[in-house]
Amino acid sequence: MSTRIETLNPETTTGKSKELFDAVNKKLGFIPNLIKVFGNSPATLQTYLSLGELTASGNFSNKFREQLALAIAEENTCNYCLSAHTAIGKMNGLSEAEIESNRKGEASDDKVKAALEFAQSVTKNRGNVTSEEIKAVKDAGYNDGDVLEIVLNVVANTLTNYVNHIAETEIDFPKVEAGKYSVNA
Repeated sequence: MSTRIETLNPETTTGKSKELFDAVNKKLGFIPNLIKVFGNSPATLQTYLSLGELTASGNFSNKFREQLALAIAEENTCNYCLSAHTAIGKMNGLSEAEIESNRKGEASDDKVKAALEFAQSVTKNRGNVTSEEIKAVKDAGYNDGDVLEIVLNVVANTLTNYVNHIAETEIDFPKVEAGKYSVNA
């Protein structure tokens, strides 16, 4: 399968993209295809990596950020991100049933469910959410800063979702497809 935007070869990449590839490889032990696509624009790759670091420095746990990523990727029908965040979600303690539930904007924890529903609405409606939706997420226990952090997670994940749609990035994780579920969650 060929992508619509080149997937760079880390062995032949030079300059700033090579530096960033090396940093990703050191951290993860490999360079995902999405990173190889982002490498075509060192500024975009650096922005993506910086956005990830900033998002990780917020108030939300890795597990919760993966739950948000799954809900957002499902809403944006991004199979690459669903595949990646399913694998990463499992590494962060999510069960298969939780992953599939989170993709649907559902969770057994009411507070998590409220955030997932809000993230999916922000995604679906391009930020044009109702006052009732903001009230619902706040009533679930989130403050104004948390609401903004949910939006930050939507923005960070939408960047990768859109790049994958545009590039048709080859999936290099166990494949997961939007709308298809293997567990009755």
